[in-house]
Formats: sequence, structure tokens, C-alpha cells
Amino acid sequence: MSNGIADDKTGDALVNVSNLVVKFPAYKGMMKSIKGYVHAIDDVSLFVRPGEALGVLGESGCGKTTLGRCIARLQKTSSGVIQYRMPDGTIKNVQQFTKEESFAARRQVQIIFQDPYSSFSPMMTVMESLQDPLAAHGMSNPGDRIDKIAYWFEKVSINPDYMRKYPHEFSGGQLQRVAIARALTLDPELIICDEPVSALDVSIQAQVLNLLKDIQDETGLSYIFIAHDLSVVEYISDRIAVMYLGKIVETSAADTLYENAQHPYTKALLSAVPSLKLDDKQERIVLSGDVPSSLNIPCGCRFHPRCGICQDICKEIEPQLLPGADDSHFTACHFASGKIERK
Repeated sequence: MSNGIADDKTGDALVNVSNLVVKFPAYKGMMKSIKGYVHAIDDVSLFVRPGEALGVLGESGCGKTTLGRCIARLQKTSSGVIQYRMPDGTIKNVQQFTKEESFAARRQVQIIFQDPYSSFSPMMTVMESLQDPLAAHGMSNPGDRIDKIAYWFEKVSINPDYMRKYPHEFSGGQLQRVAIARALTLDPELIICDEPVSALDVSIQAQVLNLLKDIQDETGLSYIFIAHDLSVVEYISDRIAVMYLGKIVETSAADTLYENAQHPYTKALLSAVPSLKLDDKQERIVLSGDVPSSLNIPCGCRFHPRCGICQDICKEIEPQLLPGADDSHFTACHFASGKIERK
């Protein structure tokens, strides 16, 4: 059953994810018999429009990176549907791609990884790493490839002369800029940013975030921005989806979420953000216990063991992601205010 948020009313979504499930078998013993399944993603639906930045927020282990890897087709799914809007405007289910369609769609969705050093081969210069995808996608002239790489190096404020250096010769911030240039050389429509600034100093984080926003303004790119830092997600995102233990528990426009969060988990996350306002006396919400194991999902609402407003219904019935008074604000909580039940 669809939870509703994947239904893009404008009809022009670049990527549409419906009821996505990803489970990993957990083995035990010398015979490696399956003792259960890790529920990394459980019935997740979302969409991304052209020119939009969708933030995906949550604690480590909530499934946000697995979600990004599925959309980039780096991770197989257990069930569900992922649809791309192809360059000719047609909507294609990625699980039904022909070999030619799959190859053509590779350049449409690119990814920036968290650790730039592990995403480059230490045995190749960065120019070699950036040239290979261009050659594979039909740019046969070496001069044209170098010109395009130099263009994007300048755009990300890296001296084009540095393209003949090896990854270890760059600082972390510089190499992450090179990773951004690599993602941009294939002229994608969507870039999945998987914690792209979490390993960088705060001052460098600001530079990279401003760079991503400037490129989006100039090119009309769409982003899926995966992070656990609330201030970073707020700065770059138009909409935000909050994940907990493989589920989306709340989603809305970024300003609405930060001003009027409805889910207890989202409220707890926001209460942990330090404020510079002297008159801001927001009470800190401290969550009890640890995140439950993905091998043993709690019955009912999967957040109820840590929730301060838990009632009996929360332990028995899993809440659906439903709209509130604002039809674009969805919350999976039995006690979210203003929720509209849809049958």
C-alpha cells in the first residue's frame, strides 16, 4: 500500500520511489544458516522534482545511505519500484531497463560519497579518474575530455593544473571539490550527496555547501542530500524527509519542518540543536535507550520504546505516514496534531 508521498501531483518528478524495501540476510553458525533479516529500508516512498533539493535526515543506521545507493542503482532492492524520467520525457522503471537504457541512465544520476579519499583510486591521477566515465559515454576526443574536466575544475575553484595530481596530494576539502567536479562532468540531472561534508572542517563545509547551491542555481540540478547534521540539511534543502529505523516518519517543506515539527523523533532531533538566541529556552528532549536492532523491529510504532508520549496503541498498531492540516506535511504518528485519516 502506497503511503501517498510518492504521488507527485505535478507529474514531472525526475525520480519516483514507491514502497521500496531492502532486506539483508543475517547468518549464523558455520553452516551460515539465515537467522533473520536486517530491515534496512521498509516501505519507503518519495520523489524528487527538477531543480529541487530533498534532504534525507536521520541517525546513523536509519537506512538513508542505503536509500541513496538504491536510487543510484548501486544497491539491489528486495521489492518496490524506482522510476526515472528519461531525457526524452518517458517514465521508466529501473528494474525493467534494457542494457542500453541502463547505460544511458547512468549519467543521469550521479553520487558524491562521504569520504573523498576512498572514492578515488590512489593509483590513478584525478584526471584519469574523471576521463574514464567521459570516454565510456562517448566523448572519444582526449582534448575535449580534458577541456571539460578543466572547465569543471575552475567551477569548483580548483586549479586545472592540479588534475594531474594523485588523490593523496589534495586536502580533504580540495578532493571533495574534485569529487563534485567528477559528478558534474557527465551533465547529470540528479546528484545524490551522501554525507558530502561530514568529514570536513566547519569552514570547509560552508564552502562546499555554498558551491553546491551556486551550481544548482546555475544548472537547475536536483539533489538528494543525505546527512545527520540538521543545520546542514536545513541550509541546502527545499523539502526534508526524516528517517528512523528504515522508515520515513515525517516529511514536509524544510521551513515547515523546522518551525512546526510533528513527530516526537523530529522534535527530539531539533531540540538537540544549539541556539545562539539568548531568549531561546527550548527544553532539550532526551531520548531514552538505544535505537532498536534492525534484526528485531518493535511491534507497532518502531519509535515507541524511546517515545515520551507512547500509549498502548503505539505498541500495537504501526502508524501510517498521513497528511496533516497542511497537505504537504506528512507524519507517521498516532498523536500528530491535525492529521487527516485517509482510507
